[in-house]
Amino acid sequence: MENTYPDGESYVCADCGHEWLQSAATQNDDGDETVVRDANGNALADGDAVVLIKDLKVKGSSTTFKMGTKVKSIRLVGGDHEVDCRMDAGSFMLKACFLKKA
Repeated sequence: MENTYPDGESYVCADCGHEWLQSAATQNDDGDETVVRDANGNALADGDAVVLIKDLKVKGSSTTFKMGTKVKSIRLVGGDHEVDCRMDAGSFMLKACFLKKA
């Protein structure tokens, strides 16, 4: 995202306050794409199924996604919210640190 900035050894998202290590933004063998990893360190790919590892509140709404909710057929995108998915309540962007591969 355009509002992320480096801060010492990590990056910070000014929009949501999320911080992650600069070393977490590793590159794969091609050298031009970043590898998106889940909370357990497993590499994610387009079309994977994932499970939420904690309850997530949706900003600006009273909706909460419960821990253990399975999300099928994810799509990886750039930015700090790396995962684009469709759920019953609509389309959402999620951070991979709140997901584990199913």
